[in-house]
Parts: sequence; C-alpha cells; structure tokens
Amino acid sequence: VQLQASGGGLVQAGGSLRLSCVASGSDSGRDFSINHMGWYRQAPGSQRELVAGIIKSGGVYYNNSVRGRFTISRDNAANTVVLQMNGLKPEDTDVYYCGADVDYYTDGIVTSNFRSWGQGTLVTVSS
Repeated sequence: VQLQASGGGLVQAGGSLRLSCVASGSDSGRDFSINHMGWYRQAPGSQRELVAGIIKSGGVYYNNSVRGRFTISRDNAANTVVLQMNGLKPEDTDVYYCGADVDYYTDGIVTSNFRSWGQGTLVTVSS
C-alpha cells in the first residue's frame, strides 16, 4: 500500500493548515484493509511520535499537545485521512508523516499486517 501525503507549508502562528493522505494499491495484489491511520511527526534527533490517530470505526486519539487544536478525520471508502490543524504554534514545526496499519487478507483471513508510511511533509510555523 502506498501513502501519498500533501498539504504542508509555511504559516504564521495562529494560522491553519490541512494535511491529507491517500492510501492506494497493494503491491502484491492482495485484498487489504486499513484499521488505524494517523499522523506522526518527527523532529531531528527525536523519535517519531503520534500526533493524532483514527481507527476504522471512528475512534480517535490526540496527543495532549494538539488536543483542542487539531482534528483528524477519515473517509474509509476512499482510504483517506485528513488532519485539520488550527491555532498552529511554532512548536508544531516538524516533518509530519502519514502512517497506516494495513491488514492483508488471503482467502478472507488476515495473514499479515504492516505499517506503511507516506513521505514526510514539512510544516513550518513562524512566530
């Protein structure tokens, strides 16, 4: 499964950005299903951390640092996840990555799972 992310850029503090990520394809041609989709960020020298995540049934998670400012949503039919970022702060500056936990099926049974990553998209918030 390939993930294509878009929407990063430069914005002033207090502004908004919208990140989108579309999942497509299956390298092996096998049926697949995506349960968890999320947005992660990683600063240089730091571990990648989950910013916001959403499962197929709609349950969501937000990192404490973004709760109340960011909203994650997804379209299951389109395998798309969107992160609406409002009230951006300089400390939100990072490279953001879309991630998806993919279950692969053989004869209707999950036989493997894998986390796919999109390319990073840079979000820069100026003070």
